[in-house]
Amino acid sequence: MQGTGLAADARVRKHDAGPGHPERPARYGAIMDRLEEAGLTQEVFHLEARSAADDELALVHSRDYIALVEREAAQGRRQLSTGDADIREASPEAARIAAGAVLSAVDAVFGREVNNAFCVARPPGHHASAAIGMGFCLFNNVAVGARYAQQRHGAERVLIADWDVHHGNGTQNIFYRDGSVLFFSTHQSPWYPGTGAAFERGEGEGEGKTINCPFPAGAGRREILGAFEQVLLPAAEEFHPDLVMISAGFDSRAGDPLGQFLLTDEDFAELTRMLMDVAARECEGRVVSVLEGGYNLDGLARAAEAHMRALLR
Repeated sequence: MQGTGLAADARVRKHDAGPGHPERPARYGAIMDRLEEAGLTQEVFHLEARSAADDELALVHSRDYIALVEREAAQGRRQLSTGDADIREASPEAARIAAGAVLSAVDAVFGREVNNAFCVARPPGHHASAAIGMGFCLFNNVAVGARYAQQRHGAERVLIADWDVHHGNGTQNIFYRDGSVLFFSTHQSPWYPGTGAAFERGEGEGEGKTINCPFPAGAGRREILGAFEQVLLPAAEEFHPDLVMISAGFDSRAGDPLGQFLLTDEDFAELTRMLMDVAARECEGRVVSVLEGGYNLDGLARAAEAHMRALLR
């Protein structure tokens, strides 16, 4: 294995929920411009982001829901009937490419083409459940990638670490009764979507495989990195993942308009290195990072650069 992959496709900009919407196409451009200006796009292996097929999305989503997304977008609806996810006619295409970028990254790390990869995916995914789109999310990109790794590449156990300021309720719901996926989340509470209490720990075979670390507004390095060090690392050591995935939400950075956490760019780099160390010990360094939130364009771009520099180490 060698180097770091970048799965990015400008077609994800086709999803445009309209003027003033925080999850806007400029998010993609801000990240890519920053990585190019920093010279990092010349240091990575560029991975082709393909469009996820129905069978691949159906690894975690109901077929009725997949059809609903396509149908309601084609009908000209402005919001999914399942929840607060704005859509336009081109939204399903962009969402399939976002999910497909993750599939390409999973293929690349298991095919030993790269050590790790960052997917500039939008719309984001971690609020989307099996049959409900909400919170800017249509398809759950990281969940599709995790199940694909299991089905296609034989990964028995997948760790998903989510540092977005919002709780990844969709990811939690999908794997809540599944002991083969360890879902770890740090997030602001109380805050949207109102889930992610510490007592939510999974059920049945998934008991103990959901770990939530909620923190109040104003939390920063001490709280978030402390939770990763003191809670996640021992859990990961016991779990022995075959793949580490990151729901990389940069709205936990200080100054984001949709969050009140105080993480810095160096904090994101340190969190990245921490998860890379887990992967190095447990699964030959395999890490797939997937963009979630981050709505201050300059802050988003700077955090993504720090994250990418850490992946490239």
